Amino acid sequence: MELMDYVRILRKRWWIIVAAVVLTAGSAFLFSKLQPAEYKSTVEIIVEPARPDWGLAQSAKMLLRTYMTVINSNYKAQQVIDRLQLSMTPEGLRSNAYFAVEADRMVIKLEVEDYDGEQANRIAKTWAVLLKEWRDEQNSKQRKEDQVEAYLRDEPTYYQSWPKTKTVTAAGGVFGLLIAGGVIVFLEWLEAGVVHTPRDLERQLDVVVVGAIPAADR
Repeated sequence: MELMDYVRILRKRWWIIVAAVVLTAGSAFLFSKLQPAEYKSTVEIIVEPARPDWGLAQSAKMLLRTYMTVINSNYKAQQVIDRLQLSMTPEGLRSNAYFAVEADRMVIKLEVEDYDGEQANRIAKTWAVLLKEWRDEQNSKQRKEDQVEAYLRDEPTYYQSWPKTKTVTAAGGVFGLLIAGGVIVFLEWLEAGVVHTPRDLERQLDVVVVGAIPAADR
């Protein structure tokens, strides 16, 4: 197909593209607005050896996942529930919490999702404090120079994680373009063998039209 063929198709079928994009993007926007807002709170716990010793630092790095395993347990989740008086189970609380280790930064990262942003902050901070308290308890059994401390880098902060209206609407618009493209290809395929103009005949038969018989009067 030549460039002019694409231009002709766009001029003829543009309304299909507009209708599909408006319909799908509008539906996606409405769907997004009807969804309840969800928030995600993030807090980082820094794990730091008591002295700048390479061997102690390497040991602390290797133990980061152990520390994360200790804090990401039903036992610690129940402690969070008890302190904040939450009406949920430890399994339910843990399903909304995500732990990750960043060994190069000596950080354990915690993310908590909730329908209440402030409550997500409280849960994240309480969980982080429990890790700090556990490390303080373990440190009390060791010499000061062998201790590994844990503390919050900053106060937890939350942001709205869902719905992402702009992203959902844009995805709906792209989906509409795909639908419109499929419909246009199908319609053009149906009309592929139909001659509408002398140019269509020239293109299909590779001949030059030199004349045409006018339609008879009714």
